[in-house]
Amino acid sequence: MLRSLADQFETSSAKYAAANGIERDADWFLLKLQEEVGELTQAWNRLTGRSRRRERTQEELDRDLADETADLLGHILLFARRNDIDLAAAIERKWRFQPAQTPEA
Repeated sequence: MLRSLADQFETSSAKYAAANGIERDADWFLLKLQEEVGELTQAWNRLTGRSRRRERTQEELDRDLADETADLLGHILLFARRNDIDLAAAIERKWRFQPAQTPEA
C-alpha cells in the first residue's frame, strides 16, 4: 500500500523535476522535505491567526493546510523510497500496528 503510493508520488515528482530542470540528488529529498515542513507551518500559522492571512478566505486557508499536508506526506514517501526504507515495517515496529491491514478512512 505505502510502496504503491510512494511509486505514484515518484512518477509525479520525476515528471515535475524533468520539466523544470531539477536534479533530485540524495540531498534534494531531505531538503525538499524540510521545505515542505516549513510550508505546512506557514499554512498552520495563517490558519490559526499567528501570521497574516493574505486576504485568504477560511476555505482557502483550510485548503492550503490540506495541500501542504499532502505535500509533506508525498515528500516523506519520496524520502523513504529514495533511501530504501520499508515504511510499513517501520510503522509496525514503532507504532505496533500493520498499516496494510488498517481500514481506510
